[in-house]
This record gives sequence, C-alpha cells and structure tokens, in this order.
Amino acid sequence: MKHALISSLWLVTALFLPSSLLAATPSAADAEVFFIQPKDGETVPETFKVVFGLKGMDIAPAGDNQPNSGHHHLLIDVDSLVDFSLPLPANDNVKHFGGGQTETMLTLPKGKHTLQLLLADYLHIPHDTPVISQKITINVQ
Repeated sequence: MKHALISSLWLVTALFLPSSLLAATPSAADAEVFFIQPKDGETVPETFKVVFGLKGMDIAPAGDNQPNSGHHHLLIDVDSLVDFSLPLPANDNVKHFGGGQTETMLTLPKGKHTLQLLLADYLHIPHDTPVISQKITINVQ
C-alpha cells in the first residue's frame, strides 16, 4: 500500500510539472526487457503467470531516482504506443509495476491477446532510447 501511495503521488506530481522538467532519463546502451514467461505463441489459461526479464539495467520502484534503473509496465492489447515524453497512463491496457515487481498473475478473457513490456523511470516516463520488448501474442483458453 505504501508503494502504491508513493507511486501515485509521484505520478500526480509529474502530471503537473512543466514539460520542460520532464526530460526523459537516459537508458543504458545495452538495456533489454523481455518476457521470461509466457512465450510468444503460447496457449495459457484465463489466469496465468507473467514473468518479466531485464538485462543491462536495474529495477527500482517508482519515485526512486537511481541511475540506470526503472520499473516495468505491461502493455496489453496496445496497438499504438503512447507519447513517450509523458508519464505512462494507468488503465486496463497499461499495467504499472511501480513497486519494482518482476512478475504478476494476469487474468484475460478467452481469445488472442498481445503483450509488451516497457521500462519507465521513477516518474513513469519511458527512457530516452526506450527499453521496450518485442510484442508477443498469446492465446487464452
């Protein structure tokens, strides 16, 4: 609960800062984010485990401004990417893991879905040179 409150306060603060102060944090040159689980093309039950992988950078919770770090965001069935110069929205298609989580249990309706990971900085803003995974497709039975 404490992490959620701090994360929410940072997000609200970021939304009211002038855009000139919202400069993107640089990413490490070799940074890579990817899915450990599930795999592209996998068939999964309605509730399934998603495990995030990261190379070249560290995980830090939202609000914790450490160099070469960020936290995960899971993009679900997102066809067009959001404005990377602004904090990521929080909705049914963009799940925030501001506590520094590296896995989650996800429930989706039956059918085909796409998943993609995006690392963002302490203010939920994607890094300068975004650290984004390949989009994978899963089939929920």
